[in-house]
Amino acid sequence: MNISRRIIMAAIGAGFVVGAMASTAVAQTVESIKSAGTVKIGMLVDFPPFGIMNTSNEPDGYDADVAKLLGKEWGVTVQIVPVTGPNRIPYLQSNQVDLLVASLGITEERAKSVDFSEPYAGISIGVFGSTDAKVSKPEDLSGKTIGVARASTQDTAVTKIAPEDATIQRFDDDASAVQALLSGQVELIGVSNVVAAQIESAAPGRFDQKLQLSQQVQGIAVRKGSDELLDAVNAFIEKAKADGELNKIHEKWLGAPLPDFVAATK
Repeated sequence: MNISRRIIMAAIGAGFVVGAMASTAVAQTVESIKSAGTVKIGMLVDFPPFGIMNTSNEPDGYDADVAKLLGKEWGVTVQIVPVTGPNRIPYLQSNQVDLLVASLGITEERAKSVDFSEPYAGISIGVFGSTDAKVSKPEDLSGKTIGVARASTQDTAVTKIAPEDATIQRFDDDASAVQALLSGQVELIGVSNVVAAQIESAAPGRFDQKLQLSQQVQGIAVRKGSDELLDAVNAFIEKAKADGELNKIHEKWLGAPLPDFVAATK
């Protein structure tokens, strides 16, 4: 076989492989899951408090409790499959999991690859500081020192709205920024509501949110075209919001009620 023919055959072979991989992403239904008696749910286990491994070396956290509640609603056993940020969507597309409860932010780009439920969780970025600090609008940050994790979403958000005479002090991570706030090194910090809950746990009543800068909602993801399954997932989320079960899980893991921008139903 000459070189040209080898190249052609290799290309054809590669085409078959790609086609086979693409064809593995099949639509899923809730009835097929109920018939199997098990739902396989992909979940991050390194994103506290949404996903963690507990002292018994089992997946736990906000997402785990949501997954278990879903399994209870459908009357099936829940098999949590640990995934990573990069492989979450590929695991779903290759049928290794039935759906994702994996802190997946709803974006237009991701919606090209998966179908999203209505929001079941969300992360907001805000400015937090002492309850005594008189800050209610960006202009009030004038002359203030604000700590942020360097090159983070909150760094970008704070930098965008801070007056010129505000001092933005950048730290290597959120933990360092929080420590600076607790020690009085900075007056305010830009953090997510997840970190804010940790601050409240460490220093109850000392700090509160002054400004909300941005929001991102998270959805349960299913394979493209799984309309019947998506309807069932949405019905579950709407019920969990209405009966307060989702709020209980949020209170348990984040120490605060479900945010309004998540709690609102379609």
